[in-house]
Amino acid sequence: MIRRTLPVLALLLSLVVGTPLLAQQTAVDYFESGVTKSRSGDFTGALQAFSMAITMNPDNAASYYNRGLAKANLKDHRGAILDYDRAIELNPKDALAYLNRGVSKSKQDDHRSALLDFGRAIELSPEDAQAYYNRGASRSKLEQYRGALQDFNRTLELEPNNQAALYSRGITKQKLEEYSGSLADFTKLIELSPKKSQPYAARGASRIELNDFNGAITDLNKAIEITPDDAESFLNRGFAKGKLEDFKGANIDYDKAISLNATNYKGYYGRGFCRSKLGDQKGAVQDFNQAIELNNTNTESKTLFSGRISRATLGSLLNVVQERNKLNELSAERSEAYFSRGISKNKQGDSKAAIIDLNKAIELNPTYAEAYFSRGLIKSAQNDQRGAILDCNSAIKLNPRYAEAFYVRGIIRHGLGDENGGCLDLSKSGELGYTPAYKVISDYCN
Repeated sequence: MIRRTLPVLALLLSLVVGTPLLAQQTAVDYFESGVTKSRSGDFTGALQAFSMAITMNPDNAASYYNRGLAKANLKDHRGAILDYDRAIELNPKDALAYLNRGVSKSKQDDHRSALLDFGRAIELSPEDAQAYYNRGASRSKLEQYRGALQDFNRTLELEPNNQAALYSRGITKQKLEEYSGSLADFTKLIELSPKKSQPYAARGASRIELNDFNGAITDLNKAIEITPDDAESFLNRGFAKGKLEDFKGANIDYDKAISLNATNYKGYYGRGFCRSKLGDQKGAVQDFNQAIELNNTNTESKTLFSGRISRATLGSLLNVVQERNKLNELSAERSEAYFSRGISKNKQGDSKAAIIDLNKAIELNPTYAEAYFSRGLIKSAQNDQRGAILDCNSAIKLNPRYAEAFYVRGIIRHGLGDENGGCLDLSKSGELGYTPAYKVISDYCN
C-alpha cells in the first residue's frame, strides 16, 4: 500500500531523479476522493476526481470503472460504456465491469449486447445473483421468457427473498400464461412488503386471467388504496366489475382510469362497453371511436432535443466565452478586437454584423477556437445548424478539451436526429466539467 507521507530524503530524491512516486500518490488521492464523493452521492464531483486520477495514471482499470459508475448514476450510459470498455481492456477478469457495462447497455435498449456482458459476468462470478437477475431482465425485454424464467429461478436460489426477482418471475410467468404459478410469487412478495401496491395489482391481474373476479377486485382495491393514481389498477378493476356485470361500478373505474391516462385505448373501450350496456349508445360510439383512434397512434416515438440554441442559452454561453476572454496585449493583426466587437454587436441584437466581425477574427487568426465557437453559437441561433456544427468541429479540433463546444455540438446533432452522436458529445462535455450537460443527458439520452 502506498504511504501517505514520505521521508524528507525520499521526497528530495524523487524530485531530483524524477521518479513517479509523488505523481502516483497524487493519483491515489484523487481516486480516494472520487470514492468518497460517490459514497456521498456527489457523482459530478466524483467524475471529476476520477478524471484527474486517470490523467495522472491512465492505466488504472479501477479509475475507469468507478468513473463509469459515476456517469451511470448521472444517467450518462453511453459515456459509462466507454469507461467500462477501457476498464475491461485493462482488466479482462473484472466481473463487475462486465455486469455494469451490461446494465448501461440495457438502459440504452441494447439488450442483445447486454446479454453477452451478463453471461461473461456469470462466467467470472457464478454465484452473483445480480448478474442472473439482470440477464433475466434483458431476456424478458427480448421476449425470451423461458430463458428469463431460468435466470430468475437461479437468482432466487441464491437469494430467496430477492424482491425484484420475485416480482419479475411472477410477471414472466404471466407472459408464459402460467397464472397459477405467478400467484405464489406475488403472495410471497406481499408477505415481504405488505405496503407495496405492485404485487397486489399483479396478483389481481393474474386472478382475472383465472376468472377469480371477486379475488381480483379485493387485490385491486388494496393496490388502489396504496397507490390511488395507478391507472392500470382502475382499468383492471373496471374489467373485473364488468365481468361480474357491475357496469355502473365498472364505468366509474374506467372514468378514473381515463382521467389518469387519457392515451390508453383500453379505458375508452371498456367505458364504451359499459355505456352501451347502460343504454348510452351515443356515448358508447364516441368512446369506441376514441379507442380505435388511439390504438392506431404511435405513442412510443423518441423525443429529440431542439437543435436550435435558444436566446437564453446563447447569452449564457457567450458570457462564458467573454469571461474567459481576458484583456491581453492586442496582436498586430487585431483579431482580438474583431472578436470582442463581434460579441458586443451580437449582444446589441445585430447578429449579422457580429458574424462579419467573427469571420474577420478567424481570417486573421485561424487558430482562434473561441471565435469559431462563438460564431457557431450565433449560426445555431439563426438556424444554420450545419454551419454551427462545422464551427464547433473547428473549435474542438483546436481545443480538444472545449467542454462547451461538445455541449453545443451534442445538442445540435441530437436535434438533427443523430441521437447517439449527440449524446456522446454531451457525455464528453460533462466529463470535461460542463455539468449542465447531465440535465440534457437525463432528459433526452435515456
